[in-house]
Amino acid sequence: MAKRSSPAVSDKIKDTAKTIQQKILKKHKPTMSTPVRSLSNVKYSPKSGYFQMTGKNKVRTLTVGTVKTFAQTLKMMSLSKELIDTDDMATKREAYYISKNWGKAGFAEQPESDTIMDDVEAMFGVNREQLKFIPEEKGGDIAGRLIVIDTDSKGKRLKIDCTKFGSGAYSIPIDVENLQFSSKAKFILAIETAGMFQRLVKYDYWDKNNCILISMGGVPTRACRRFIRRLSDKLKIPVYAFVDGDPYGYFNIYRTLKVGSGNAAHLNEYFCVPKVRFLGVTPQDIIDYKLPTHPLKDVDIKRAKDALKNDPFVKHHKPWQAAINQMLKMGVRVEQQAFAKHGLDFVVNNYLPRKLKKTAQFLP
Repeated sequence: MAKRSSPAVSDKIKDTAKTIQQKILKKHKPTMSTPVRSLSNVKYSPKSGYFQMTGKNKVRTLTVGTVKTFAQTLKMMSLSKELIDTDDMATKREAYYISKNWGKAGFAEQPESDTIMDDVEAMFGVNREQLKFIPEEKGGDIAGRLIVIDTDSKGKRLKIDCTKFGSGAYSIPIDVENLQFSSKAKFILAIETAGMFQRLVKYDYWDKNNCILISMGGVPTRACRRFIRRLSDKLKIPVYAFVDGDPYGYFNIYRTLKVGSGNAAHLNEYFCVPKVRFLGVTPQDIIDYKLPTHPLKDVDIKRAKDALKNDPFVKHHKPWQAAINQMLKMGVRVEQQAFAKHGLDFVVNNYLPRKLKKTAQFLP
């Protein structure tokens, strides 16, 4: 993957715009083709380890009905080229506000500009950072046995010790491609909730167990996923995921971390962690640890049934099918914090030690 935006990306934008211009001058209807970004256009195999596109494309032809979307796409391409050529950048929110200068091509709401931005990204097969668009949210938090080697704005090499943040943590930057790592940790634990991450930091879990803790803060950002992937490739140690026991935790968070998403299938090769395994919380954990639960909501049931029917990853792995069917039969979901029923130190002193003795039994 290219580490930074390059003239090649700018040239691709210029060439595409030139082709469209030539078709218009010849009085032909110009078109733009982008991959279909959904689970219906991906396949999964353990060999690749991530969702790959199957080749379906959507073709947008310039007509009276598509003229606004066509213009918005071209304006977004133009903005990206300008940012690349001037070595600048814009947040996704700033890009939305810049569009207010585009007259009738401006966006009414940010989700509209985000969708066009994603289309442009998929069209050229690059990530949005290469287009010089960056997210608002940070990447995640790190605590534990890890040295991150970065550089400051003047190019000076910096060594950041993730054991030296006291009760705080190191924040993953938006661009992680140029980071280097040093660690003798035994494993990486990626955690869904900031609350559970803080609990483990407070109890010095990383120190007692020689590991790296990563707070994903819900659905992990691209920067967070890329950071974990680079750690996994560099350190060659196990990566375990610890999320809420519900369909959202299973599919939106864990599945996205492991194999990517249908929406960004053109980039899954770089933004997923194929070697991650699922530590918990599983439906069986609810029984084994007598955890308090909440009833599944309608949206949970729909998400679970959709996964069984349409998700290539779930359809490939029978253990996941069994776990989902068990959850549906039980009709409940569980949060990470439910272990507090047995004491605030239960996760540290009981649950994690017991689970980590049986990693071979983890869900894939």
